[in-house]
Amino acid sequence: MEITRDRAVWIYERMALIRVFEERVAQLFADGRIAGFVHLYAGEEAVAVGICTHLNDGDFITSTHRGHGHCIAKGVDPGEMMAELFGRLGGSCKGKGGSMHIADVSKGMLGANGIVGGGPPLAAGAALTAKVQGSGAVAVCFFGDGAAEQGTTHEAMNLAAIWKLPVVFVCENNQFAESTPVSYHCAATSIADRAASYNIPGVTVDGYDVVAVYEAAGEAIARARRGDGPSLLEAKTWRYFGHFEGDQITYRTAEQSAAYREHDPLTTFARQAQDRELLQKEDVDRIDADVKKKVEDAIEFAEASPQPAPEDALTDVYVAYR
Repeated sequence: MEITRDRAVWIYERMALIRVFEERVAQLFADGRIAGFVHLYAGEEAVAVGICTHLNDGDFITSTHRGHGHCIAKGVDPGEMMAELFGRLGGSCKGKGGSMHIADVSKGMLGANGIVGGGPPLAAGAALTAKVQGSGAVAVCFFGDGAAEQGTTHEAMNLAAIWKLPVVFVCENNQFAESTPVSYHCAATSIADRAASYNIPGVTVDGYDVVAVYEAAGEAIARARRGDGPSLLEAKTWRYFGHFEGDQITYRTAEQSAAYREHDPLTTFARQAQDRELLQKEDVDRIDADVKKKVEDAIEFAEASPQPAPEDALTDVYVAYR
């Protein structure tokens, strides 16, 4: 699918919104204004956006503990996301989910997940639902290189292949499972090579190049919509922040991070789009200003949203004891 000007604007705006949102969340967390852990997605924007560009509200995604980028790429409202991080009633889960369980089913975002490898079975289930109902929907499962070693991931891929489910498994290989290098925890040279075990396509792409992700995802999602079954897409990327905020990051060097920042996904795409005359510098500057305002508006909305009352703990749960 060709990238049009409108699509280029959307891609850059979504990536910029993720970046600014995460940088502000880092500041808010450091200032003690957000409770609980947050795991930031900055640096990996090209993966979520390159894939979700092909999806609509009727499609499903499952996420990880590092889910803010997936939420924004899938269209979840930034104000409701921020309110969720603040634990307010205006949050997408009424403040009960927080960062690691943020969700918006109306957008097909089935939730961040604090369980490593918790998403693949949920994505397979959503894809099975789509197949049985004949809705034409696709499920995308985002998981990290650490979750690539989990049995739940392999069981989900195997079952999806047997039943030819419309699901795309996306491994965001940011090269560390918390602090363990992928070269230590993974016997395979390429995680995408494991697709051969399930007789499905497996592709490795540069997760810093949104165009490369977009093209590979387009093929995998089209295959799923045709009824040809699942694919495995490995995007090699790098997170700018630590595993979690407060992480001392003793397992990698500042020089490594600086080298990756030289190939930043936002500046790379802005340059590509301008070279193709899809965007002008004025467009980039306007989008940058717009997303900064949007994030500040989201913070204002979150702070104005009321705190939940004690009795709210008994709502929106499967079982409540009185």
